[in-house]
Amino acid sequence: MNREAREGALGYGVDVLHINNHTIYKHYTPNLSRNHQLKEKTKHLRKAGILSEVLFWQQVHQKKFYGIDFDRQCIIGHYIVDFYIKSLSLVIEINGISHDAKGVYDEERHAFLQSLKLNIYRIEEKEIKRNLSGIMQNLEYYIVLTYSTPHPLGTPLQEGNNDA
Repeated sequence: MNREAREGALGYGVDVLHINNHTIYKHYTPNLSRNHQLKEKTKHLRKAGILSEVLFWQQVHQKKFYGIDFDRQCIIGHYIVDFYIKSLSLVIEINGISHDAKGVYDEERHAFLQSLKLNIYRIEEKEIKRNLSGIMQNLEYYIVLTYSTPHPLGTPLQEGNNDA
C-alpha cells in the first residue's frame, strides 16, 4: 500500500484547514463507543453554564476558531469530555474545582481516553478567566505543533497541556 492509500485508510493526511500558513491534517478516531444513557447528563451540564466553559465555548462554537468544529460535553465511552474535536481526535478538558476530589476517577478516565489514541489538551479554569486570548494562542500553537506534519504511522503527538 502506498503512503497516500495508507494515510487515507488511517483517516489521516487530508487537509482540514490552515493555521498561519500551516496545513493541519485530520486525524479521526473511527467508531468511538458512546454510552447513550449519559445523554441527559450532557444536556444538564450544558445548561449548567460553568463560566469557564461558557467563555471558551464563545470562542470556538460555530467554527469561530479557524473553522474547526468543536463539540461540547461529548460522550466518549462511559465518560463525558468538556470539548471534543472529532476531525483531530482531540479532547479539550477544562480543569477546575470539580476535578479536585476526583483523582482516581480522572486517572481512569484519562487512561481510557489515551487508550483510544485521543490527544488530551488541558486548560486550567482560572487561566480562562485571566487570559483567554493567551489560552486560545496556546491551543492554536498546540494544534499546529501536533497536526501540521503527517506522521509516518498516522499518530500525532500525544498529550497536550498549556501549563508550560
